[in-house]
Amino acid sequence: MRILVLNGPNLNMLGTREPHIYGATTLADIERALITRATPHGISIDFVQSNHEGVIIDIIQQHQPSTNGIIINPGAFTHYSYAIRDALSALSVPIIEVHISNVYKREPFRHHSVIAAIATGQIAGLGWRGYLHALDWFIDAAANA
Repeated sequence: MRILVLNGPNLNMLGTREPHIYGATTLADIERALITRATPHGISIDFVQSNHEGVIIDIIQQHQPSTNGIIINPGAFTHYSYAIRDALSALSVPIIEVHISNVYKREPFRHHSVIAAIATGQIAGLGWRGYLHALDWFIDAAANA
């Protein structure tokens, strides 16, 4: 099984960006934790972070033939990127949307996700561990297939 983990704008700044909201865990820390969890299950993970919408779309299209699922934290693209939504909706694999903070307890503009309607599921507000929960979903799905 191969999982693509996509992170949108500003997530490269985890650990230093608004730690009172996002915590002190870095994106590299999250990637290491995911690899540690995935490896015993024979799962390979590709990680991509970009601040550019077109790059994320290109990555989705490039990985389409080889990925079995996507974990995505679209960052601010969550709220308005119909282009990323369309690229994801062209896939026939499960998609789990992850948000570190509970977006529903924040500013009203963060309450709407254009990705949620095409995602298999959404995890919000569980901190960086939301990524692990998303990976656990894939592990359980593979075990029960």
